This record gives sequence, C-alpha cells and structure tokens, in this order.
Amino acid sequence: LMNENSISFATIRDTIKKFNKLKIHVVGDTIVDSYTRTTLIGGQTKTPTFSVLYQNKENYVGGAGVVALHLKEAGAKVIFTTIMGKDNDNKFIQKTLNNKKIKLNSIVLEDRPTTNKNVIITDNYRLLKIDTLDNQPISKKITDKISNFIKKEKSDSIIFSDFRHGIFHKTSIKKLINSISRNIYKVADSQVATRWGNISDFKKFDIIFPNEKEARFSLGDQDSNISSLARRLLKETECKNLILKLGSKGVFSVATNKIKGDYSSSIPSFCDNLIDPVGAGDALLAYSTLSMLISKSIVVSSIIGSLAAACECEIDGNVPVKPEFVFEKIDKLEKTISYKV
Repeated sequence: LMNENSISFATIRDTIKKFNKLKIHVVGDTIVDSYTRTTLIGGQTKTPTFSVLYQNKENYVGGAGVVALHLKEAGAKVIFTTIMGKDNDNKFIQKTLNNKKIKLNSIVLEDRPTTNKNVIITDNYRLLKIDTLDNQPISKKITDKISNFIKKEKSDSIIFSDFRHGIFHKTSIKKLINSISRNIYKVADSQVATRWGNISDFKKFDIIFPNEKEARFSLGDQDSNISSLARRLLKETECKNLILKLGSKGVFSVATNKIKGDYSSSIPSFCDNLIDPVGAGDALLAYSTLSMLISKSIVVSSIIGSLAAACECEIDGNVPVKPEFVFEKIDKLEKTISYKV
C-alpha cells in the first residue's frame, strides 16, 4: 500500500513532526471516565451479589475532552468548546486542560451534571458501569452560545466529537454546521455507546469517522460488505473522506476526488498487546485529522491514526497518546517489514 502511494516511513515521521503547525477547535460532549478498582472478596450467601474490596479510583478526561488532549499531546494548538455541570468533575476537567494549556470555552449548566461514567473493575474484569448524566438536548440559547464560539475562534480545522450527551441533536446540528467558516476543514466523529447517534447528520464534511455499527445503523444496512457499506455512506453524506473503524480488524478508508472517482485502502490493527481499548477511537480521530491536514493523503492519515489507536489500546486508562509512542510503533513496523524507499 505504501509502495503504491509513494509513501515512505520518512514521510510518516515527517508528517507527525509538522503537527505543531496546526490549530484545532474541538466541539463536543465532555465525559469523565472513572475507573474504580477493587478485588473480589466473594459472593453473598443470601443474594447473588458480588462483594468487592475497594482499592482506588482514577479519573480521566474522556469524550471530546480526551480528543482535545490527544491533539495537544500530538503537538497542535487546541481550543475546546463544551458543556459541563457545576460540580467536582467540572473542576477536574478545567484543571487538567489548563495544565495542558488548552483553551477552554466551557458553558456551565447548574441544572445538569458533568457526564461521568464510572466502571467497577475487579482483577481486570469490568463488573459494572455506573453513569451519572443528563442526555437532554441543549436549548436554543446554549446552541447559540456554542455557535458564537465556532464563529469567533480561528483554527485550521473544527472537529465535532459526538457522544449524544446533549450538544448534538436534530435541531442543533444544522445550526452548528452553518456556523463553520467555508475555509475550515470539517471533521465529524460519532462514538455513541449506549444511545443512538447518526453519522449521516454531518453532511458535506471533509472527513468522518464512523464505526461499523454506526454506519450500518445510519443506512439501515445489516448485510452489505464493508467496502459497499463505506462507499454508500460516503455518497449518502456527500463527504470527501471516510475512515470506517472496525475494532480489532483495523480500519477501512475510502476517499473521493475529481480525477480518480473513489479509492480505498484497508489498514490492519497494529495492536500487539491489548490492555484497554477505551479511547482508541479518540486517538485515531486526533492523529488522523492532523495527518490529513498535513499530508492531504487518506492513506497516510489512516496509517498514522491506526498506529495511535494501537498505542492507546496498549495503555491502561484513557490516556492521551504521546508522539514518541507512535514513533516507537513506526520503528517496529519498519523493522518488521524491512521496507525502504
């Protein structure tokens, strides 16, 4: 694939080194991912209830917030626009993003909590997830505030990171899209875990990042093969590029241009030691977006995004991927296939 597209490992490394030239505006739902770690004591004798001993609790900025952190860790300048509640999770997010020098446009709502997803872990098994959230769609007033931030902030690209926890809904999406300047590179990602989202709501974007389930849901298509599914979704959304996330199978990318019509590529997963897959899609989104802006190549973008996703899978917790981790993956990959240009 690299040979066919005249891509060398030097090209991939140079693309990552240029990320610091970019400024990205992320708009989306903030989540605090909590990992409550325990050890199993035993079961109750009277009821089928697990008994666990509390060890510790770790909090991570997740959702669209960790997308912003991935972008910043990769080297870009970052603006983040979101909604949060007036609570301790709000303070945790603000402190984390301020320490990373990410500009935060936070709309604080006293009538709803900051979204928190607390998973109870015992001996690396996830027993239960406890969500604290309010998925009620944001009002017109809040939509207008976010729209004004979009109009005001100058950036090379805007990313709509949709987890369907209030910001993006049928009424707000059209207004938020119309607020984007024409020269801005438009990116959309749908990562809806327990709710319904529709990636096809984001029309005429430069690149979108659905997973297979979301793609099939948006098209009402359970049967088509991956290639047909991706091409049909690209046509339906009128987007220029699409990277379809396939979990452990990697990604399938398809792009259109006036000369070639459409061209596609399949990239395998580069994960060598799966520890925690949470956040892999966020890492892919961040690194692929930056790569597209620098290289203008869907192939380079897919490779670098897949490498970053693999790095995230090999880290415990929702932690931003550092470029040095990706460089290590590149070195290992280059040695494995002994490829030179």
